[in-house]
Amino acid sequence: MLHIVFEDDSLLVVNKASGVLSQPGRVKDGSVVTQVRHNFVDARGPLLVHRLDMDTSGLILIGKTRNAHRHLQQQFEQRQVRKRYTALLPAKPASVGGLIQLPLARDWEHRPRQCVDFVNGKRAVTAWRIAQSANAKAGGHCRVRLYPLTGRTHQLRVHMAEGLGLPIVGDRLYGQSDVRLMLHADQLQFTHPETLQRLNISVKASF
Repeated sequence: MLHIVFEDDSLLVVNKASGVLSQPGRVKDGSVVTQVRHNFVDARGPLLVHRLDMDTSGLILIGKTRNAHRHLQQQFEQRQVRKRYTALLPAKPASVGGLIQLPLARDWEHRPRQCVDFVNGKRAVTAWRIAQSANAKAGGHCRVRLYPLTGRTHQLRVHMAEGLGLPIVGDRLYGQSDVRLMLHADQLQFTHPETLQRLNISVKASF
């Protein structure tokens, strides 16, 4: 079932559950795109503006018209969309925050994993900080905020595992499996394609 956080004639913002695909896969269906097409039969165009990993929960932006989709996609391409994620790490990092710059490439021998590659990798940058709240610690874990400044596949997961040496709790690819990957896209800031109003949409992580 779709959890719609924001809706108007131009766009949708959906809170995707962990374990759900952003778009239809070769084997597994029931994706966000499939559900949107089923529930919004008048929606036109590619719909999906960006993706989240299947294991990651959180906000996904959908353009309901071709014009809205094109406008929103251009904002992503021009780095005008601001994204924030919440994650749980298994321990407290050595510092309160920082910037991780590690280039990433496909790990062809261990697909779908990505790896740090200083020769052939693409630029990947993540800003991070420990959450400044009373609930920064959760069950012995440390809650952090992550701000991807680029959009590489598995960027946040690899940067936590390789940059901080602290794989995100529940990361079956770069750490250890748990009930789920404790990574949630909790905030999106973008410009509305019709009104040109700057929107800031957020939804709290369930963990």
